[in-house]
Amino acid sequence: MDWYSSIFEVIDMRSFSNLWFWIALAVVWSSASHWVLGVPYDMVTRARRVGGQAVQDLNDIARVNVNRMLYIVDVSGIWLLAFSCFILSALAMSGFFYGIEFAQAVFLLAFPLTWVALLNLSTARRIRAGALEGEDLARALGRCRFFTQIIGMVAIFFTSLWGMFQNLSIGALG
Repeated sequence: MDWYSSIFEVIDMRSFSNLWFWIALAVVWSSASHWVLGVPYDMVTRARRVGGQAVQDLNDIARVNVNRMLYIVDVSGIWLLAFSCFILSALAMSGFFYGIEFAQAVFLLAFPLTWVALLNLSTARRIRAGALEGEDLARALGRCRFFTQIIGMVAIFFTSLWGMFQNLSIGALG
C-alpha cells in the first residue's frame, strides 16, 4: 500500500461523513452570525452597554463597512449576481443531478450564505437611507444578526438531514 492510499484511508474524503466538513459548517455559521455587515457583534453589545466612545466606534466602523459594501454592489453588483448564479447553478447541477457529494456539500454551504449576503445588503441600504446611528444602528445590526442566525439554523438543519440521508443511503457508516 502506498502513502497516497494510506492517507485517503485515514482521512475520509466524502463530505457528509467527514468530521472536517461539520467543523467547517459550524465555523462558517458562527462567523456569519458574529460579523454582521463586517462589524463584530461584541462591538454592538459594548456600544449598548458602555456608550460614549464605543458608540462612536460602532458608528464609524458601520459607516465604513456600509459604504464599502454599497460601493462594491453599485460598481459590480450585476457581475457578482451573474457569477454567483452561475456558480450556484453549477454546484446544484453537479451535486444533485450528477450526484457529486462534494458539490452538494459546497452548495448546501454557499446557497444559504447568499441569503445572508442579501440580508446584509438590505440592512446596509436601510442603514444608509435612514442615516442610522447609536441605538438605532445597534438595533438594525441586532435584527440582521437575528435573521442571520435563523437562516443558519435552517441551513444547518437541512444540511444535517441531507448528510444523514446520504450517509445512510450510501452505507458510509457500515
